Amino acid sequence: MASLSMAPVNIFKHGADEEKAETARLSSFIGAIAIGDLVKSTLGPKGMDKILLSGGKGSTVTVTNDGATILKAIGIDNPAAKVLVDMSKVQDDEVGDGTTSVTVLAAELLREAELLIARKIHPQTIISGWRKATQAAREALKETAVDHSNDPARFQEDLLNIARTTLSSKLLTHHKDHFAQLAVNAVMRLKGSGNLEAIHIIKKLGGSLTDSYLDEGFLLDKKIGVNQPKRLENVKILIANTGMDTDKIKIFGSRVRVDSTAKVAEIELAEKEKMKEKVDRILKHGINCFINRQLIYNYPEQLFAQAGVMAIEHADFAGVERLALVTGGEITSTFDHPELVKLGHCKLIEEVMIGEDTLIHFSGVAMGEACTVVLRGATQQILDEAERSLHDALCVLAQTVKEPRTVYGGGCSEMLMAKVVTDLANRTPGKEAVAMESFAKALRMLPTIIADNAGYDSADLVAQLRASHQENKTTFGLNMSEGTVGNMVDLGITESFQVKRQVLLSASEAAEMILRVDNIIKAAPRKRVPDHHPC
Repeated sequence: MASLSMAPVNIFKHGADEEKAETARLSSFIGAIAIGDLVKSTLGPKGMDKILLSGGKGSTVTVTNDGATILKAIGIDNPAAKVLVDMSKVQDDEVGDGTTSVTVLAAELLREAELLIARKIHPQTIISGWRKATQAAREALKETAVDHSNDPARFQEDLLNIARTTLSSKLLTHHKDHFAQLAVNAVMRLKGSGNLEAIHIIKKLGGSLTDSYLDEGFLLDKKIGVNQPKRLENVKILIANTGMDTDKIKIFGSRVRVDSTAKVAEIELAEKEKMKEKVDRILKHGINCFINRQLIYNYPEQLFAQAGVMAIEHADFAGVERLALVTGGEITSTFDHPELVKLGHCKLIEEVMIGEDTLIHFSGVAMGEACTVVLRGATQQILDEAERSLHDALCVLAQTVKEPRTVYGGGCSEMLMAKVVTDLANRTPGKEAVAMESFAKALRMLPTIIADNAGYDSADLVAQLRASHQENKTTFGLNMSEGTVGNMVDLGITESFQVKRQVLLSASEAAEMILRVDNIIKAAPRKRVPDHHPC
């Protein structure tokens, strides 16, 4: 019997690529750690910003320290790095904040795992230890969480502290009291529904950030048409997305040939008649305000003005969608059955001026919790970053209203979890204890990075903080205003329990998933089929 050849056999298509065992694991670790290193300088109240410059002809400049925004904007080829980017997006969608923390914690866990694998500890042993550590950390976090939902005054104070803590690492840090109050007022108007669609954010250049305010109503960034009533009370609103230039079938390249100007006038008259018929059908709905996403044109606008109906054209789609939601109406495109159309209602519509711009103000809308935040600022980049910062604060507050438990920030929660995990490791025999200790070390890296970013001696501060927690001062954390260790209760540095729990679970799950990888297979690129029928 002929002996089998031991030469390696390539089973993949030409162009496919495979990385095996240690090479694959190293590639994953390097990619994930690089992502963590990219965003970790933005962590904490003294974190730095990044400038993102998009490529292409109309390149845009974004200045931000929001982890999710940074990671969304960069193109990544490494598969493990993509896992961390996706995890950051999920964190942003789920709870709105903690996007940088979750990425950095996952990267630090993988940095520790790399050292353990170099010591010949099997990945499954590391994962087993990490799972026990995660469970212990989660229980410790749950035990220290505080719930003040039964005391409205203290719960309001908790919400303000959470908003201040969230905003302290953002562009709005110097105006955090103003914006924290604004965000809390907006979320409290939602009456526990957590529907952030009811909060509309409008950005207007000019003034300073402190000129931003909360308007108890809905603002549409449009002007009222010419010769239209500028103020209406007890308004019935028809919201539409329809073309007012008649419902004719438009055939590309079609032409009409006429032999006299009289015929042209006849065609124009027929067009006008069709427009008039459509306006008449709209007026049968018994409305006094018509808002269209498309153009209305001069002739229909004139007909609406004669009927005393306010007509607003070319309203942006996001604005129209939100307007339909807050006024209790529906967007319609056909007008043959008025009885089937759901109209929007509000008590008053009027024009208002913000800076040099005219906007339309809707007050007394059907959805009573609806409100608008008007942001002012010197540049578009400042306004964009202010919107992102405020959105994060609103998301966290909306989550806290649903899940009212809070924990202390400033590295306090991380150090507390690290202490519990270290105590568990000291009681656990075998190599799993080494994995648990590495988990605790990764948790302690978060306060270390926060102190480093503020320019303080992180080794000294974290050692002091660790000693405080060993003395059962479980509410102590880092005071980055003075570069000392302080009591978070006195400083009011509070964070949402939901955010912290999500950071812990998401980071450990993502790190586990990447640690399991022992093979990376890249498919062969698809070949282009030659075009035998060029234009």
